[in-house]
Amino acid sequence: MPKSPFGSLFKELRIRQKVTLRQFCEGHGYDPGNISKLERGLLPPPESKEKLTEYAKALKIRRGSDAWYQFFDLARASRGKLPPEILRKRDVVARLPLLFRTLRGQKVSEQKLNELIEMIRRA
Repeated sequence: MPKSPFGSLFKELRIRQKVTLRQFCEGHGYDPGNISKLERGLLPPPESKEKLTEYAKALKIRRGSDAWYQFFDLARASRGKLPPEILRKRDVVARLPLLFRTLRGQKVSEQKLNELIEMIRRA
């Protein structure tokens, strides 16, 4: 299984603390085997917001920062889910198939794509 963006970010943030995997786990009461699997993308990120918050705090991610949102967004994306604030925007969700077609390389008009980009920015 290829490395996951979530696992790579987790590892990068742990390394920034200048601690080994074992030191990190001992300091926070985590199982080194599970955290290793998480970092390598062999174990999916937890679904629980509480557990993700616990990990974010252990990784010293400031609540509300760009890194905070990136951490949670990558966790959801790794599980094939969209962030809840996007899901609440029905007009954005209704246009996601346009984005998916574009990502698959299908032809979409520039106007339609620009409309979607603007809608996402306002979300």
